[in-house]
Amino acid sequence: MNFNRNTTIFLNGKWLKASDNIGNLLGHSLPSANGVFDGLRAYGTETGTQIFKTVEHFTRLQRAASKMHIDLEYTCDELTEIAYQLLEKNNLHDAYIRALVYLNSNESTRTSKDIYLLITAWEWERHSGSDLLKVMISGNQGASRPSPVDTKLCGNYVSSVFATMEAKSKGFDEALMVDSEGYVTEGPGANFFYEKDEVLYTPPSDMVFPGITRATVMGYAREMGFKLVEKRFKAEELIEADMAFFTSTTAEITGIRSIGGHDFPMDWEDTVGYSLFLMYRQRVVNNEFRDFTLV
Repeated sequence: MNFNRNTTIFLNGKWLKASDNIGNLLGHSLPSANGVFDGLRAYGTETGTQIFKTVEHFTRLQRAASKMHIDLEYTCDELTEIAYQLLEKNNLHDAYIRALVYLNSNESTRTSKDIYLLITAWEWERHSGSDLLKVMISGNQGASRPSPVDTKLCGNYVSSVFATMEAKSKGFDEALMVDSEGYVTEGPGANFFYEKDEVLYTPPSDMVFPGITRATVMGYAREMGFKLVEKRFKAEELIEADMAFFTSTTAEITGIRSIGGHDFPMDWEDTVGYSLFLMYRQRVVNNEFRDFTLV
């Protein structure tokens, strides 16, 4: 990650430096966490820098803002153009892009001038695919998911932050969260899959955030002929799994070596998850226009 005070950012129609004054710390979004955001990945390809699934991400951002009664006055095409300009101004190719919509007023009522759009980007190297995670089970998700569940609302991620902090303090790389009944939901900011006998299992959509990468991977699995099952399952069932992985914009497809100290028996390179990782990598670097060849 390479983000500093000289990084160019986009804020409300202007190109600024990260060191410039970018908002009112007394604004309504900071204490109430009612801003919305989305994250995208850019990849350097043979045909130039390409942002993966811009329409899906920026449509989700617009929908999230609307659900929070925030009028985001930018079209999907305008947001896409800004994102590409931002990459060019910062000379970025493999990068992470974050779009944040927040309120710059300390009043509960607002006008269009109170709604801020901040888009930033920084270098983010491609995931190698070989770095596997040690994961612990965390109950930090609580009794129920925050509402609305399909919105990247800033306040929805507090439990994820706690879960990750807890995991790292105990020597793990990441957490896997369960609900109050012990059913597995997702990782902090990532969806979860496990596999057994070349069948993929993942929690049903009504239990988790419907991630764009999750949907992409599910589509790839069906395209490759793998069986996919959405079902509720508890953490103790994972002891019978062959392997598991997380999916998200930042994690892409990241294999999990162990959960709660239990190592999975299969080598990552021999799994369905790794085949999907190879497919995902080839698709993103070729902008999804070329046929996939498993190697």
